[in-house]
Amino acid sequence: MLKGNKSIYQGKSVVITGAAEGIGFALCQYFANEGAVVTITDVNKVKLEAALSHFSKADYKNIHFHLIDGAAIKEMKAMLQEVANKTGSLDIVILNAGTTNYGGFLEYEEDQFDKIVNLNLKGAYFSAQEAAKIMIDRGTPGRLILLGSITGIQAFPNLGAYGITKAAIIHMSKSIAVEVGKFGITCNTVSPGATVTPRTLENDPNFEKNWSEVSMTPNVTMTEDIVGAVAYLASPAARQVTGQNLIIDGGWTMMSPIPEDHPDKPEYEYKTN
Repeated sequence: MLKGNKSIYQGKSVVITGAAEGIGFALCQYFANEGAVVTITDVNKVKLEAALSHFSKADYKNIHFHLIDGAAIKEMKAMLQEVANKTGSLDIVILNAGTTNYGGFLEYEEDQFDKIVNLNLKGAYFSAQEAAKIMIDRGTPGRLILLGSITGIQAFPNLGAYGITKAAIIHMSKSIAVEVGKFGITCNTVSPGATVTPRTLENDPNFEKNWSEVSMTPNVTMTEDIVGAVAYLASPAARQVTGQNLIIDGGWTMMSPIPEDHPDKPEYEYKTN
């Protein structure tokens, strides 16, 4: 936990969506360690309860949990208002919630498209809108940070719809930044490359080895690399950084090689992760 000098995040109200595991979980742990009052949301009850158990055992007192679907706009708006009322502010909102599903362009179905757009795009847009309204009403020079992906920059087979939503997220942050900048609010995107998380390791046990071999650096991207980028954009040091997309991929998008032993993505998979 936080010791010594006061952190720049001490007492700040931080909301992180989709934070029961992976990148969101790492972000929660970072900001909580820095003394922020952190609210995390997730739609997966089992994973959220596991996160609650972890943080309770570690004696974190400054983390709050909401079981909520990021695509449920009314519930998300109510949650943001509740957080602002309880904590007295809404300083940093990190819209990390998202889903991935696979399917080729010629086979992709309408209900799949609706589900991925409703969460990845519509949910993020209206959550950001509500957060911005709260920040403006309270005179808070807040930070809105959206999670994109390199799939929004480079095309991948069977990930077209997902990549479309992430490309839209990148542009969304620019559009939002144009309108909220006069209120002292910044809006940026962080786009991770292939990142080691429980889900990516489940899909490919050799994920770290495979992707480190094609990185321009000798490493694979870890959750702490994403945390460092988000922490910078959330900090006072980034007050003049807005509408930007910060790619964290070890330089992979410069050449975009695919690992030789990387398992093929399914041509069609209805299940969402």
